[in-house]
Amino acid sequence: MAEKRREVFEYFDPNKAPEGATYLVGATRVFRQNLTGPGQVEDVIQIQPVYADSASAFRVFEQFSPQYRKSIAQLLKSAGYYRGPVTSEATVGLRESYLNAIEALSSENAQKIQAFGPEGQQQIDDVETFLKRQSKAGTGTGGPKTYIYQKEYRPEELEDTIQEVYRDLLGRGANAEEVAKYSKRLTKQAAKPENMGQQVVTRTAEGLVKQTTREGFDPEDFLIKKLAGTDEARARKVYSFYEAFDKFVGRG
Repeated sequence: MAEKRREVFEYFDPNKAPEGATYLVGATRVFRQNLTGPGQVEDVIQIQPVYADSASAFRVFEQFSPQYRKSIAQLLKSAGYYRGPVTSEATVGLRESYLNAIEALSSENAQKIQAFGPEGQQQIDDVETFLKRQSKAGTGTGGPKTYIYQKEYRPEELEDTIQEVYRDLLGRGANAEEVAKYSKRLTKQAAKPENMGQQVVTRTAEGLVKQTTREGFDPEDFLIKKLAGTDEARARKVYSFYEAFDKFVGRG
């Protein structure tokens, strides 16, 4: 079976939004491939933000086709943002409901980035996805929201962790083959659903309340457990004991 290639995300800087970009209303993904070594390719996923302001959101709504505007009206109604009749007309009530949903969408997207940092950008919604989720949840606004996220590790971060654990457990640094071997294993483990972090975010009058219900994958803990049972680690532990004993009795 063909081996799945490593995926790497490139994130945008939310502090460098264009002037006048009031709302974060979605994100696009641009894919490319990087050659990282002989026969080694990684898939790079660049996340690019989609911003809007009140004027552009107004224009977008007015330019909807009648069929699409009717489908948006149904989504808005199901999600609790709109209480009027489902119509294809660009009524004031429907437009205001749409703009309110855009504002709520942007707020939730910002919450994800605030809660999870760059990894939160993987979960940015567009307006349709947002309304569908709100509809399924049975609420249009408020209430706690649960987010699942995968922690991303840069190659240099993984190598630093591997080298540190090797020095602590084995008394030596890892060679290039060992770094490559465990970097691959750690990346694979981090991508497993059971190793992803989970956090519940509740919006209150005082701000955001975050509760972590499951920590994300810990490469150091995983590596320690893997290496601690090896013959080399056990031999190192016995050697360290006798070395300490010799020093205690004055022979070291």
